[in-house]
Amino acid sequence: MLGDMVTLDGKPASVDDLLPLALTNVGHFTSMRVDTDGSIRGLSLHMDRLTRDCKIVWNASLDTARVREYVRLALEGQARPCVVRVTIYDPKVELGHPADANEPHVLVSVRDAGALPPAPLRAQSLVYERDLPHVKHIGLFGALHARGAAQRAAFDDALFVDRNGFVSEGGTWNVAFIDQEGTVVWPDARVLPGVTMALLQQQAEHRTATVTLEQAKGMAAAFATNTSIGVRPLAAIDDAEFPVDHPALRYLQEAYLSIAGENL
Repeated sequence: MLGDMVTLDGKPASVDDLLPLALTNVGHFTSMRVDTDGSIRGLSLHMDRLTRDCKIVWNASLDTARVREYVRLALEGQARPCVVRVTIYDPKVELGHPADANEPHVLVSVRDAGALPPAPLRAQSLVYERDLPHVKHIGLFGALHARGAAQRAAFDDALFVDRNGFVSEGGTWNVAFIDQEGTVVWPDARVLPGVTMALLQQQAEHRTATVTLEQAKGMAAAFATNTSIGVRPLAAIDDAEFPVDHPALRYLQEAYLSIAGENL
């Protein structure tokens, strides 16, 4: 069953192949939504991310043509739309000598994709800063711990605020706001440079600015974004409620869906 769901370098992954991920947890990844026609919005940006992060994490180059081929193989016979995750790691990585691991391999997994956009999100603000926020790495403990804490407090997810009191990002998503003039505001903070964020910045007038939690709660609307959710309205941050049908949100949702996908 495991081999049917996960492949390593185009072949079924074994338990031994996956043990380094479970025990050492060093690697990076990207997740891509595959539409019904097989295309992927921002595919080139996803490949750029993998290449950039591979140099940072492994000090190694990455053959993206090989990555694309492994993704094509993994998608054969899969229902669409779906979300494909590409994880780059070295099965030989060791806890005591991570610098010795410099031959990254390509792990591909596929899961079902939900409808776009998903239901509005209620977020609880929490003080937290991810390690190496500019890298989409697999070290998710802190982010998921924050998400769990928010859910136990009856929210859907956590919204991170840094040590200086500025809003940054969500657990696994970028956040943006609509100000009172209708302009999109992206937080000027140490965040993951999201692919969906980059695509949306090409679609609508926007600005980047530091945003305090108090300023965030005073915005006209707010939304979360990543490849799996597209543009997902925020219904609330803590006790501050937001409209989920703001015209700017509808425009962004439609603009995102109109972006042509790229073929593998």
